Amino acid sequence: MQAGCRLDAQEKSSGFVSENFDVKNRPPLIASLATARRHRMALAGVGLALFFSTYAQADSAAYNYKAHCSACHGATGAGDTMIGKNLKLRPLSSPELQALSDEELFAIISKGKGKGRMPAFERRLTKDQINDLVKYIRSLKK
Repeated sequence: MQAGCRLDAQEKSSGFVSENFDVKNRPPLIASLATARRHRMALAGVGLALFFSTYAQADSAAYNYKAHCSACHGATGAGDTMIGKNLKLRPLSSPELQALSDEELFAIISKGKGKGRMPAFERRLTKDQINDLVKYIRSLKK
């Protein structure tokens, strides 16, 4: 039991507490400590959620590229995989591909390209994830 929250019969009979003391309610200091503890826990939870969501967003483009694109385009975007060589894929860092607008790259990733060449990802990835992939492809030109 927390100190001051409940009084047993001996304390009541000893005259230690006045009759006007409400034993059901916590004293103000203990109540404010409990509230402060709850607030700290809530802030810690919010902080952890923000930390992990930011980490997940920063890592999502690289993860999605590896999960959906690297089998054909390769880890560096060079198209040097067996599938990439068979399809004669241009490197993602090539000037021709980098000259495409962001909207064109978004459309290619969303809708796919050619029959059987590149699948559409509009049902597997969100618009934000596809935009992140476009930014990731732009970073490969360096």
